[in-house]
Amino acid sequence: MIERVLISLVIMISLFSCKVENKNDYIILRGKVLNKTSDDLKLTSLVYSDSKYIAINEDGTFVDTLRVDADNMMLFHPGSLTYMYLEAGDDVHLTFDTKDYYNTVHFEGKGAAHNNYLISKNKKTKEVLSGVKNSFLLNETEYKQIQKEIELACLALLSNTKGLPKAYLEKEKRNIRYTTLNRLNEYEANHAYFSKNPDFKVSKGFLKELHELDYNNAEDFIFSSNYSSLISSYLTKQAKKLSDSLNIEPDVAYLKQVNTLTNQTIKNFICYKRAKAGITYTSDLEGYYAEYLKGSTDEENNRKVEESYKALRKLAKGEQSPHFDNYENFDGSTTSLDDLKGKYVYIDVWATWCGPCKREIPYLKEIEKQYHNKNIEFVSISVDTQNNRDKWKAMVEDKELGGVQLLADNAFDSKFVQDYLIKGIPRFILLDPEGNIVTSNAPRPSNEKLIDLFKELNI
Repeated sequence: MIERVLISLVIMISLFSCKVENKNDYIILRGKVLNKTSDDLKLTSLVYSDSKYIAINEDGTFVDTLRVDADNMMLFHPGSLTYMYLEAGDDVHLTFDTKDYYNTVHFEGKGAAHNNYLISKNKKTKEVLSGVKNSFLLNETEYKQIQKEIELACLALLSNTKGLPKAYLEKEKRNIRYTTLNRLNEYEANHAYFSKNPDFKVSKGFLKELHELDYNNAEDFIFSSNYSSLISSYLTKQAKKLSDSLNIEPDVAYLKQVNTLTNQTIKNFICYKRAKAGITYTSDLEGYYAEYLKGSTDEENNRKVEESYKALRKLAKGEQSPHFDNYENFDGSTTSLDDLKGKYVYIDVWATWCGPCKREIPYLKEIEKQYHNKNIEFVSISVDTQNNRDKWKAMVEDKELGGVQLLADNAFDSKFVQDYLIKGIPRFILLDPEGNIVTSNAPRPSNEKLIDLFKELNI
């Protein structure tokens, strides 16, 4: 009898152990899109800003496996945007009809409670705002009042939602508060824009709640995109003051401000998020990298940033520029960088689909006109793909773009683009008449510092 009990106990322990060991460390996201308008879904992390595409089958079904511990995400399909909170172990099923998204979006399965709550929260917010065309046009008192109404409505919804873990409830309560604070923080710029009053400033005390906000809560930073936005806004404002007072580059000032935070998790996260691409843009490489190292203790992130740093040192002032050979010229010929020696060369790396690139065009045309027949060549290199070649040619002609108009041989994978570590456009480069680098991050045409640089070089 005792042996039977012991055997049964061993079996129970084994089953329990297997259950613990087999707990999924991944998330399964599956579902069905009725009346799909695209062949994929775009999934973006609100924490890490990473994105991936999930294919939709012919019958509208989809499935993917995500290896993250927990994350707030948004899933985009043309005409619909679904906010989600997913944790390791979730096996969640999402369905919606693109022809009636608002009334059909629904989750089932493990992890559904969080996500159906988020759907309800979005609907509740819209209900409160149903009689308001544009809340940013409200005056300060009205705006604060309606944000408070939203906050209270969401808190009531949260308390009445069943099936949510206690840990989630506590974090979500704080997130609802952060959402209100973030919306108050957004009011000044948006009211100025929509009211067409660029000089508008909120009254003293409008943002008093932000003065006592703790910017060092790692748990809330990971959980709440609103809290992380508040931190980003705070760092940006403080960095602007620091940059102006010390006369240092804004990106270096930003990292200096990050280093005033006390929570290492947040510092590691922000430093890497800024530096993985930002280090390729800075005009003060040494100062930027030094501040990054002061803030980051993550060895893997540091290794990646160090690789970029070492590569960028080869692009320092006075170094020989990377080359390009036989790029297609709009006039039908081909052009290599060596063909341009003898003059300063101002290079604009752009693309027809790039909004910020196109906003620089009028400024670039004006500068080209101002420096016509001077000792400088203006070269625009498009990183459009070859299948968009006709689109590139059409825009050059339609916009009457001057200078030397070239098409890179392999878009962003072109060796010249890769050698300059170009991770975003527009990007501007200035070379001297011998083909040496003056700056691998030249000011944009819209920046008055470009003319100052040209004057300094006696162009």
